[in-house]
Amino acid sequence: MKHTVYGQEEHVLPWIAERTDTNSFGPGATAIGLESEGKLIAGVAFNMYTGPSICLNVASEPGKNWLTRDFLFRAFAYPFIQLKCNRVTVLVRVDNSRSRKFVEHLGFIQEGLLRRAAVDGTDMIVYGMLQNECRFLRITS
Repeated sequence: MKHTVYGQEEHVLPWIAERTDTNSFGPGATAIGLESEGKLIAGVAFNMYTGPSICLNVASEPGKNWLTRDFLFRAFAYPFIQLKCNRVTVLVRVDNSRSRKFVEHLGFIQEGLLRRAAVDGTDMIVYGMLQNECRFLRITS
């Protein structure tokens, strides 16, 4: 059975960092994890919170069917409902076509390019989502 994990940043943040192009998330970072059979299968990390904006990183184990509507609601409810952010920002390596396709499928819009922003000098694409663009928060009947 899957369950959502809150308040375990010391466990979830390193797990996400290990699976993404991120060395660390810095002070104030928070995370939401998804566990199945006692093991993390997905997680979202939030950092660089400014009030109106926050950055998001996503990691998952392949083939674990983690992408549920409930988990997506929880992942977007935190920045948009709880923190009342106007936007969520995601950075994706220009050479990571799977991640680019994934964030575009979620509804993120490509907004710009950060030249040589990755640790190895690869360009990073800036994606953004505004609260009114987030379809995972809409209540359906």
